[in-house]
Amino acid sequence: MRREHDLLGEMDVPQEYYFGIQTMRALENFHISRVRLHFFPEFIRALAEVKQAAAMANRDLGLLDHETAHAITKACRDVASGMLDDHFVVDMVQGGAGTSTNMNANEVIANRALELMGHGKGEYRYCHPNNHVNLSQSTNDAYPTAVKIALIRSIEKLVGSLKWLLDAFAAKGEEFAGVLKMGRTQLQDAVPMTLGQEFEAYAATLREEVDRLEQNMKLFLEVNMGATAIGTGINSDPDYSAICIRHLREITGLPVVAASNMIEATNDTGAFIMNSSAQKRLAVKLSKICNDLRLLSSGPRAGLNEINLPPMQPGSSIMPGKVNPVIPEVVNQIAYRVIGNDLTVTMAAEAGQLELNVMEPIIVHCLFESIEMLINGMDTLREKCITGITANEEICRAMVLNSIGLVTALNPYLGYEASTALAREALQTGKGIYDLVLENNLMSKEELDDILRPENMVKPRKFLRKGQK
Repeated sequence: MRREHDLLGEMDVPQEYYFGIQTMRALENFHISRVRLHFFPEFIRALAEVKQAAAMANRDLGLLDHETAHAITKACRDVASGMLDDHFVVDMVQGGAGTSTNMNANEVIANRALELMGHGKGEYRYCHPNNHVNLSQSTNDAYPTAVKIALIRSIEKLVGSLKWLLDAFAAKGEEFAGVLKMGRTQLQDAVPMTLGQEFEAYAATLREEVDRLEQNMKLFLEVNMGATAIGTGINSDPDYSAICIRHLREITGLPVVAASNMIEATNDTGAFIMNSSAQKRLAVKLSKICNDLRLLSSGPRAGLNEINLPPMQPGSSIMPGKVNPVIPEVVNQIAYRVIGNDLTVTMAAEAGQLELNVMEPIIVHCLFESIEMLINGMDTLREKCITGITANEEICRAMVLNSIGLVTALNPYLGYEASTALAREALQTGKGIYDLVLENNLMSKEELDDILRPENMVKPRKFLRKGQK
């Protein structure tokens, strides 16, 4: 054990831990979500990069000697590589506006730097978590800056998974281009379409979300490094912010810029709200699509049964032969969690007071959790469901020919009144629209077959009413 002290007193810290007393306090205080910092490696990487940029700026300004700055920089690189992830142990959900997270990073980096300098852990007179690693910073600029960098990279991964998923839907759209089926509105027969058109529409609705997420991601490029406590820059050199952000650009490869108003940037969480909303929008669309997949595959004998989902596991402990649509079901549940997280982010953002929003930890937890679940959900949906979907083409076609909705295709030729009478007779007699048109001599078989050809029913077509030239 090694003995460390802070404002509240002393505490023994196991010698093998790179973190110190303030992290230990957080471990004692916050048994909340049981989701710890190391669950999100991109966040740890970003924290290390922010600390590295700060150390390099402080070195350039003569505030840190070269030996200490070099050791901190090397320690930051070790942390960013994932070498010390297991030592980032504080709960994502915490009081203090992220101070516990910031101090976890400061202590791990300081103790790794001490090791590199040939000193023992806890010998803080040579490299101190606050005096050296946290020099020219506050939690209130370092923490949100790291969050934004990590979110940019996480959203890039989210967009990648989204693109793969929409490509899978587009491929099914091409595969099913010739499968005629009945379209439905309000769960009632509407007009014919192809199964390919249905799947291409899913690809199109998801393609829109790529643009939304990529546009939204740019909001995170504005950071407040140098704002320190509330945005006034107290305890930092006048040139520190510009130098630190320049180093941060070089380290991360991201075109980050200083916020135009540091006070506003320190207390505002608008970018987080926008990103959460974009995640919710994607989740809602995914859930709607999964609802459709469950309906289209329902049955197999007493449902629609237009498509087959890949069987993943037995569906019941009591009903032999039952196979459930478990992959769409789990994506539905992911969507509900993301939608709930968005409400949490909204309420936490609204709860900000004066110069700081102390609720940022729950905002950050929700955003990272939603991204992680969406990525995993979309990858699972693509790999275990979409790519293996097959069409029951004969069932789809039979439903079209037997549907009263087929009369809509005849409406431009027969008129609304005659078409309504046909629909009524079909309902009363159980006969098909096709047979009734021929029985009532409303059209010749050649005319009817031409109108009801699949390619003539699934897209706009020039036509003349009966009797027109």
